[in-house]
Amino acid sequence: MADSQAKERPDILGLTDDELAVHRTAFASDVLKDMVVVLSGGAGGIGRAIAWLFARLGAHVVLVGRNQERLDALVSTLTGRKLKASAYAADIKDPDAVKALFDAVWKTHGRVDGLINSAGGQFPQPAIDFSVKGWNAVINTNLNGTWYMMQAAAQHWRDNKYPGSIVNIVVVTTHGLYGIAHTIAARSGVIGLSRSVAVEWAPLNIRVNCVAPGAIETEGWKVYTPEARAAYPRSNPMMRAGSPWDVAEACAYLAGPSGGFVTGETLTVDGGGQLWGETWTTGKPSYFTDEDP
Repeated sequence: MADSQAKERPDILGLTDDELAVHRTAFASDVLKDMVVVLSGGAGGIGRAIAWLFARLGAHVVLVGRNQERLDALVSTLTGRKLKASAYAADIKDPDAVKALFDAVWKTHGRVDGLINSAGGQFPQPAIDFSVKGWNAVINTNLNGTWYMMQAAAQHWRDNKYPGSIVNIVVVTTHGLYGIAHTIAARSGVIGLSRSVAVEWAPLNIRVNCVAPGAIETEGWKVYTPEARAAYPRSNPMMRAGSPWDVAEACAYLAGPSGGFVTGETLTVDGGGQLWGETWTTGKPSYFTDEDP
């Protein structure tokens, strides 16, 4: 984005719908033609970019989230561009709601080709101060909710003898990412779970992969302090933040024909951050910054 554009819209993080509608992509415009893809967290920053890219590549995107109004607004925007999308409000933490969601999608479309789990969230706080409620809120959404979606999708694919692909959005768990230990625990669980079922479900022709974003500029950054946000672009050797589109392109690679022989993988999209050092979402304690012990 040009500096002049950034100054004109200082309160917007990530990419606008107008930008997502024309953003350059590496993929042919029909590479996902006629696919039906269920996308949780579709109205969020990363989810929104995924929705735009997959719809532009020919897929019918079924947006899933808790806020029907936000989902409907995005569907209206996408369909207004002659793209295929629909919305289904559901709480992924409720396994019965998840089952009803997949039953409804299969009844409407007669198929599901892919699932992208982009729903999730966390808040910055020292782990020692987590409340039971706060811990459970993150674990239930980021781990349990992801699992309910994965299992429901896989059961439908098994029962219908239909192939499928799952891509789970996680975080980089292989280097220092401090202040969000609850989501590190949850997303590490998703990565381990994905690797395990990638083997178990291979006989069912189901592929399971993860994408691990690093410092990606989205609306979600607003939960962190300005000081923490200012440090994020320096959390990787490329010295900049990524965009939701970078994550969307990684998802398209894994979910589409290009990833047909890839399963059990975690594709890291972090500008080399996992090789670089550490990220503090709550500010770096003086203990680690003082020259004298």
